Amino acid sequence: MPQMKTWKTRPVYFYMLEKLAKKGDMTDDDLYEDVKDEYEDLGFKDFNQILMDLEVSGKIRTSSLARGKRRIEIVH
Repeated sequence: MPQMKTWKTRPVYFYMLEKLAKKGDMTDDDLYEDVKDEYEDLGFKDFNQILMDLEVSGKIRTSSLARGKRRIEIVH
């Protein structure tokens, strides 16, 4: 019998904000790896969509570091 998956009680965006609050500024790759450990079925496209939603709502700020890398910081 296949194993049943249960829904997470915390939304992904809330988990991402908690990680940023604890660790401070992170690269998008590091944050994605941390989130991927908790939410295994989250794809990179969905991750980027959540980042964009958080940035538009004024919760985070992103800036380019190098080609293909971004620095993500929480806005206080």
